[in-house]
Amino acid sequence: MPDASAPHREAPNDRSATDTETPVLIVGGGAAGLTASLLLSRLGVVHELVNSAPTTSTLPKAHLLNQRTMEIFRGVGLADAVYRRGTPPEHMSHVGWYAGLAGKAPDHGRRCARIEAWGAGGADPAWSAASACRTTNLAQFHLEPLLRAHAEELAPGCLRFGQEVTAVEQDDSGVRAEITDPDTGATRHVRARYLLACDGGRRVGPALGIGLQGAPDIARMVSVHLSADLSRWMDDPEVLLRWFWLPESGVGVSLVPVGPDRWGPHSEEWVVHFGQAADGAGLDDESAVKHVRTALGIDDHPLTVHRVTRWTVEGVVAERFREGRVLLLGDAAHRFPPTGGFGLNSAVQDAHNLAWKIAAVLAGRAGDGLLDTYEDERKRVAVANVQHSVNSAVNHLLALQTLGMGPGSDPEANWSTLRRLWGTDPDDAAFRAVARRATASQSMEFDALNLEYGYAYDVTSAVVGDGTPPPDNPDPVRVYRPGTRPGQPLPHAWLEDPAGTRVALMDLVGPGAFLLVTGSGGEVWRAAALRAAERLDVPLDTVCVEHTAGDYVDPRSAWIDRRGVGPEGAVLVRPDRFVAWRSPGASPDPEAHLTAVLRQILDIAG
Repeated sequence: MPDASAPHREAPNDRSATDTETPVLIVGGGAAGLTASLLLSRLGVVHELVNSAPTTSTLPKAHLLNQRTMEIFRGVGLADAVYRRGTPPEHMSHVGWYAGLAGKAPDHGRRCARIEAWGAGGADPAWSAASACRTTNLAQFHLEPLLRAHAEELAPGCLRFGQEVTAVEQDDSGVRAEITDPDTGATRHVRARYLLACDGGRRVGPALGIGLQGAPDIARMVSVHLSADLSRWMDDPEVLLRWFWLPESGVGVSLVPVGPDRWGPHSEEWVVHFGQAADGAGLDDESAVKHVRTALGIDDHPLTVHRVTRWTVEGVVAERFREGRVLLLGDAAHRFPPTGGFGLNSAVQDAHNLAWKIAAVLAGRAGDGLLDTYEDERKRVAVANVQHSVNSAVNHLLALQTLGMGPGSDPEANWSTLRRLWGTDPDDAAFRAVARRATASQSMEFDALNLEYGYAYDVTSAVVGDGTPPPDNPDPVRVYRPGTRPGQPLPHAWLEDPAGTRVALMDLVGPGAFLLVTGSGGEVWRAAALRAAERLDVPLDTVCVEHTAGDYVDPRSAWIDRRGVGPEGAVLVRPDRFVAWRSPGASPDPEAHLTAVLRQILDIAG
């Protein structure tokens, strides 16, 4: 089997004698493609990335980076840089709803509601206990240059922007792509063992006949990226996202800070999002900017418009994530409404699920069947999150309807309704309670810890079930129950090494390697695992974790509380830090047991 780390070389067959050859071709240089490049480089897999645009995205689209994504960035050495550029936690602990931003009415800009979001900037112990990483916020057009620069450091000369894939064909042994330089029209051909379609679904998926299922046209939106000093109208620096309920029009707009150097009310740049009116208002840039001034009530206040974009809210998932040797990631595989911030995060997490599998197959350590588990695992998560995002978007509209507002509603009536929110009339107590529930219910979007971090994979060939039921959960959206049932993410625990240095358990999972975690009575498992891994040529590390002894000490008993097995048991963790298998105790033949488990996971014939 070809060496995944072998350099590019000329293909030997006559038909494509001028083709260059690479183990993996990545089509698309957005979050999915760049993360795939970073992960493959860390795994020693040579690859080429082509991107049709000459630069990374210039659109201020996705911005929320959840804990799972930040763990992946931590693994490739990027988390600290992202945190430095991103929103400080004290400026993203809440979201709020307001009666507009500014205006002539005395109640313009008054806050109607506020709720905690994303672990309240670290104050919520459930979120800080879930991961060594916290959620942060950094707009895609600031994030992607960081990803690209680091990817180019790890794979110099292998990222080619301004190169467009114009045709794709495949056979049993690989994929052949035609790549065109848009400036010169020159074409070349690359043959790859596998192609990762990270192109947003623009070319590769449609060319292979892969359709999309769901709602492709939920709403039409307009976004205006601008610079302005809006600080005089804001006095709550803890709020990241602001929704303005506009009494004059009966509709709402949202305002998102994008830094880049200051945050909170003093952010230099902002993005305003609003729905495109049925009459076409906002179709041209001039009317869009006029609408922003009117909606925010800022009249002739100085501002600089950087860009106006129009986009469609979609909730769709690809019919399949794999077609032969082509695998779809990111927006090519699924597109979410922006509510919940699942789009970019899912793209990064797709790459994390797939990279180690491709590396194992290319290295001859796994069968091609391992790649089938990519769709089995990621598609179910995508479908659930698309539906949740749609529900969250609808919930925003329901909050407006609760107030009796909407397009064409009476401005005076809207003002009267909003003033009931902060009034003291006892007769309005029931109305205030209903309105409070409407905004509090939006915690389905901003407190979705289990969906963001605790999602688990069903039993597949790469997840060896143990017959135990899923953990009891009173709220599968908000409440995360850490555990080691196969398919769950590895629970977080802070450990101490022999020198007393604090180490996150997640950091013990090496690139491309399995990790077997045992207790004080698990030495037999460890020895058996090393023998099985050597026999199968599988990268595998072992570690003993206990409260008072072992390779690492568990000073707060966090791992012991969550490991779900006894001191003589074992937990096998995949390279993407999901639990692959566990045994509650000892085994009469641990080597045979683990050999069978690894063969199943990696699709290795017995």
